[in-house]
Amino acid sequence: MPPSSSASTRIEPVSDRDERLLDRPIWSALTTSHRHLAEGGTRALRYPADMTPFADVIDMSAESFAALGDLLAPSQVVALFTPDAVDVPAGFKVVLAESGDQMIGSPADSPLRDAEIVTLGKADVPAMTALTTLTKPGPFAARTHELGTFLGIRAGGELVAMTGERMKPGKFVEMTAVCVHPDYRGRGYAQALLAAVARRIEARGEVPFLHVFSNNTSAIALYERQGMRTRRRLHVTAFMKQG
Repeated sequence: MPPSSSASTRIEPVSDRDERLLDRPIWSALTTSHRHLAEGGTRALRYPADMTPFADVIDMSAESFAALGDLLAPSQVVALFTPDAVDVPAGFKVVLAESGDQMIGSPADSPLRDAEIVTLGKADVPAMTALTTLTKPGPFAARTHELGTFLGIRAGGELVAMTGERMKPGKFVEMTAVCVHPDYRGRGYAQALLAAVARRIEARGEVPFLHVFSNNTSAIALYERQGMRTRRRLHVTAFMKQG
């Protein structure tokens, strides 16, 4: 018997350009453009753990959380992006509960004079991992780069800035891993990379968006200056199985 309909159950958008897909971006991505990557069943879905810790459930019932728990190894953490706060049931331990702003739009072009933007690939994963470990823009795993195009800037042979693509709900594409080495900030690298990634997304007829923690006011101000707008606020909840 299928799960019953409720306010927290996933919607049925009318098209792959319906912005309502972004209300539950993880579920929407795993049932549309990233369907081939989805692990799970009708009640719970997740990305492969070596790509990203993102997951979602069809509704907030105990049965759906039990289904999600069945997808997790004892030490694995998963993260949900939801319109409403998540009341994690017994048997799970919350490790993060924050709010994030979802921003959408086309970042303005920002040309560089002293650096070249390059496409990153599998051979660059160690450098990408080192940069994200240093700057902490969000989760980055061994296969995150397979989710979409990643662009970077090198200086002296070292990767000092990067940005790429992650979730793809319908025709919307999330820009992610916006990070710059501390020694190279203030040079416009983040703005230039965001614009370059956005141009690639738009060339495919898709729409760029991103997520940023609500308390990261400097990043939000940067994105607003580039022409993006805040679409809505989401709850970011990360947890693992207890015991």
